[in-house]
Amino acid sequence: MTDRTPEGIPLRRSVAASAMGNATEWFDYGVYAATATYLTDAFFPGDLGTLGTMLGFAVSFVLRPLGGMVWGPLGDRLGRKVVLATTILLMAGATGCIGLLPTHAQVGWLAPVLLIALRVVQGFSTGGEYGGAATYLAECANDRRRGFLGSFLEFGTLGGFVGGSAVVLLCQLIVGSDVMHDWGWRLPFLFAVPLGLIGWYLRSHLAESPVFTEVADQPHPPGGLREVVTTYRRETLTLVGLVVALNVVNYTLLTYQPTYLQNTIGVGESTTTAMMLIGQLVMMIVLPFFGRLSDRVGRRPLWLVSLVGLTVLALPMYWLMGQGTGWAITGFIVLGLLYVPQLATISSTFPAIFPTHVRYAGFALGYNVSTAVFGGTAPLVNEAAIESTGWSLFPAAYMVGASLIGLVAWSFLRETAGTSLRGTAVPDAGHRTPPVAAQPAV
Repeated sequence: MTDRTPEGIPLRRSVAASAMGNATEWFDYGVYAATATYLTDAFFPGDLGTLGTMLGFAVSFVLRPLGGMVWGPLGDRLGRKVVLATTILLMAGATGCIGLLPTHAQVGWLAPVLLIALRVVQGFSTGGEYGGAATYLAECANDRRRGFLGSFLEFGTLGGFVGGSAVVLLCQLIVGSDVMHDWGWRLPFLFAVPLGLIGWYLRSHLAESPVFTEVADQPHPPGGLREVVTTYRRETLTLVGLVVALNVVNYTLLTYQPTYLQNTIGVGESTTTAMMLIGQLVMMIVLPFFGRLSDRVGRRPLWLVSLVGLTVLALPMYWLMGQGTGWAITGFIVLGLLYVPQLATISSTFPAIFPTHVRYAGFALGYNVSTAVFGGTAPLVNEAAIESTGWSLFPAAYMVGASLIGLVAWSFLRETAGTSLRGTAVPDAGHRTPPVAAQPAV
């Protein structure tokens, strides 16, 4: 990784600051998923407790589109940096406050109401987080290395998830199951506060994106949500379709999986947490490889392999998970590796769908609307379907359906590997940047 972008921005700092926000966002999801059984006892006692906990997860996505509608245009108007510094504080604060909430046994119905309220705050702030971080990093990276550098944003995604799972596992091992059910579940949520403060410090000391600054200093077409939905309908719908596939797989495989393994297959708490940790670590290791590969062969081939692979193997791998703990690990790793080509190229593919003056708004709107409908609801849909039908393979079928939608959207996706993101035209392969001289590595 070179020390600076061609514009002189310290690249390591830009990558770290972008990834830290993603890590904070996904630390929350990782902790929430890994502590789902404890949260059920603390906030949703009763026969429908697990559904209540999944609802608490899903409701955080209700305000994501609204957050995207607010933060996205602000990011295109005021700049990427100021919005990113704000959203990371809101995310970390909401997550940390969950660790301070009273339980249902202490204050009754007020406890789940407060939990859901904090999930709404988290969802609203997240609505501007991912699109902004991916946009900022894509605009700072060299055009011919955008896939490789962008993969480190997803490294932060899995790093946050792994960190959340690891913290929960550590707490389980130190204080034991009884204490975790009593009050130990609070500790992992409190870890988000220092994580968010570190991210805020890094982001507040960043320079603004050079691509944004270049357009902001010159006359350019109008931006905003109206411009996105009227002028860039094809781009928005393409993004929405890809995100359907991306997030149904993501939230089924990474978020709902602990609940599925424990409640449906009967795997123990610590074994489940350790299993998720192993699978996610394997995915983290190969992320940069797929990011670099996308710079060489393009984004579209990697997405095609991933979508077809998931369509063909999701059902067999979920059947394999029911054959024992070792097979469950194998099935999870296989599906995770098939998903990684999508994950590794999100931040190099999605920002390049839109031109600079609507990039943040278009990304935030399309990504968050699709995520709210098909991503955050995936754990709730999976749990409700299994409870009502008794079909333990439903999550795999759901992933197959989403991947088929993604294949339709893929057919409209332009190849943008090596393409410049500068200016107000839609990036395409006809506007590639010339090769640049190699810079010394650090």
